[in-house]
Amino acid sequence: MKRAVIITAALATLGLPTFAFAQATATKESPAKTTKVTKATIPVFSLSGQMTEKPVAEDMPFNFGGATGDSLHTLLKRLEAATTDDKVPAIVLELGASAIGRAQLEELGRTLDALKAAGKKIHVHTDLFTTGQYALLSRASDISMVPTGYMFITGMYGEQIFLRGMLDKIGVTPDYLACGDYKSAGEMFMRTSPSEESAKMSAWLYGDLFENMVASIAKGRNVSVESAKQWIDEGVFTAERAVEKGIIDVVEHQQTFEARLKKTYGDDLKFDRSYGKKAANNIDLSSPFGVMNFYAELLSPSTARKSTKPAVAIVYLEGSIMPGSAGGNPFLADAAAFGDVIRKALDEVADDDTVKAVVFRVNSPGGSAVASEVILNAAKRVAAKKPLIVSMGNVAASGGYYVACGTDTIFAEESTITGSIGVVAGKFGTSALWNKLGITFTPIQYGKNAAMLSTADVFSDSERAAMQSYMDEVYEVFKGHVTTARGELLKKPIDEIAGGRVYTGKQALELGLVDKIGGLHDAIAVAAAKAGLPEDCEVRVVPRPKNFMEALMSDISGPKDDGKHLSLGMSQVSMSPILDVALPLLKNLDPARVTAIKHALLQMAVLQHENASLTMPVFSLAP
Repeated sequence: MKRAVIITAALATLGLPTFAFAQATATKESPAKTTKVTKATIPVFSLSGQMTEKPVAEDMPFNFGGATGDSLHTLLKRLEAATTDDKVPAIVLELGASAIGRAQLEELGRTLDALKAAGKKIHVHTDLFTTGQYALLSRASDISMVPTGYMFITGMYGEQIFLRGMLDKIGVTPDYLACGDYKSAGEMFMRTSPSEESAKMSAWLYGDLFENMVASIAKGRNVSVESAKQWIDEGVFTAERAVEKGIIDVVEHQQTFEARLKKTYGDDLKFDRSYGKKAANNIDLSSPFGVMNFYAELLSPSTARKSTKPAVAIVYLEGSIMPGSAGGNPFLADAAAFGDVIRKALDEVADDDTVKAVVFRVNSPGGSAVASEVILNAAKRVAAKKPLIVSMGNVAASGGYYVACGTDTIFAEESTITGSIGVVAGKFGTSALWNKLGITFTPIQYGKNAAMLSTADVFSDSERAAMQSYMDEVYEVFKGHVTTARGELLKKPIDEIAGGRVYTGKQALELGLVDKIGGLHDAIAVAAAKAGLPEDCEVRVVPRPKNFMEALMSDISGPKDDGKHLSLGMSQVSMSPILDVALPLLKNLDPARVTAIKHALLQMAVLQHENASLTMPVFSLAP
């Protein structure tokens, strides 16, 4: 187990006593006092890579890209199974280079708290971690670290990105309008630094996220908030000094740690990395028969059958909201939330009598206003037939909040980013860019506003007035959806809540924009209860994740026409010249900023495709 974060759980008691911090060579509780379990099997859970929302097909015969880790829902199910499994004395949680959103961390944290509430201890062993990871791991019973290991508990750092300087250099002139002083999504194109309103909004967002993280560390380590902030202000610690400060408890090598576990749980202790997973097929490629079996597994259709049991369905909306569909490309489909795809999924669960309730999991910064309206309309059709619960992920803002207005029950984590009720629209004037390349265009125009959508130049006065009028109408519709859905729950007039203001889930709860603090599994539990289903009812993902062959065939054959739905006829958003030029130049930059830039450029593509967009500003937030 390399660079492992180990979580073990003893079953001897139903509650945990309070322990004082021990010396660097001792644990909080003597292993001799812990009841041994014969032939103990400890499940191993890995947190590495990107924590996805959508589960993948369980019957994938192999994986091209190596281990990808669990989806949030799958990992939570496995952890919860271990929590209630009397045969499991402990679990192991490995922490690698992970990209886990703060809202996801909160739900994982509550699941670890459930381990403690079940009388199971949590032990951590690692070689390094950062502030966000420590906010999760601090709730452990004890934390051990390798000698000279280090940690960066430095707080929270983020950046806003501005592309105006780049656009000026390549001869592109942006022209963006907004409804709401705080609707700052277009500022990254129009400015080189934030407006006063945008800076103020960033302060309340980051400030609330930071306070939430500090409170989590203080509670986990049973210290004051002031002590936790002092650790953060000091920032960097070796393992040895971290013990002195009470940040961790034990300094020991991996081998010593494993030996301690075996002494505690038995020398025949076995670590199970497949706990709760479907048994994988072992294919021996060293023999002709193994190769034949490999191709048989690859080409075989999915064996999954549609269940007829009463169930709670989960429909995922993840990524920027786009109109139309992915054009049959399953790999592009995972990069965005296409309106036609989400609408069909919602219509499917609405018409399926075996689906008794629906959880709509939204993890999106918004996007197309038209697609958001289409999705909201479909969500309302679901709510008219059966319970519909919205569960917000790391972000559900602008269009991501718009689509949530079809229900009366919205869950969000305290660290969820939401709100951003407003509209942004604009375009880019690219003539100067083409002039630099020696390419010129001569306009031919009939009609006062005929060039409104042309990239030849920025808006004329009449074009700007027409566009602003259209945006104002969309903005009023947006606010109308919010006031209709939330009604008297809103703590302020809508114009004081909207205007593009972005909030954390905690702030949104105080304003009445969401109903409960909780995660995906909390929403599932409420949905089941409203439908009169037992807690252990079937949970079904719709549409069902496709296996490799199904995905490949859908790519070849294009989108399937089921005869029940009409498509808008708009497939993938084409890449703009700006995007094609910029991406190759960014590949050697640091990963965090490259990710933020790519999100910004994706928004650029969305905004060019959509005349009015419901999207939030891009924030880069370091782990």
